[in-house]
Amino acid sequence: MRLAGPLRVVALVVTVGLTWIIVSILLGGPGSGFPRIQQLFNSPESSVTAEPRARKYKCGLPQPCPEEHLAFRMVSGAANVIGPKICLEDKMLMSSVKDNVGRGLNIALVNGVSGELIEARAFDMWAGGEWVKDSYLH
Repeated sequence: MRLAGPLRVVALVVTVGLTWIIVSILLGGPGSGFPRIQQLFNSPESSVTAEPRARKYKCGLPQPCPEEHLAFRMVSGAANVIGPKICLEDKMLMSSVKDNVGRGLNIALVNGVSGELIEARAFDMWAGGEWVKDSYLH
């Protein structure tokens, strides 16, 4: 029994089928060919995401502030690992990067009309209520 003849026919049919699939993916528009196989060849950048990235407003807020209001965000720290942050009108007033925060209460004195930082201090509640840092003028 000779299998060489039928094996050649099967190999030819598989080759023609794979060639047709690849050509239809590469040359065919959207909706043509096999959509599951097209997903394999498409780059992730070209695919449209279902949910667009949420827009961030001043100080990383999820929605904009009304007219004649100041955008304000305060984030507490985590022990002595992550320091607190105070942001006003997209300007960081206090953070561990600026090195003007400490343990206890962190207070920023701000001009309510212009939003300018007047003074920033840390009040150490654990050490008996002492101001631990000199005032920071910016």
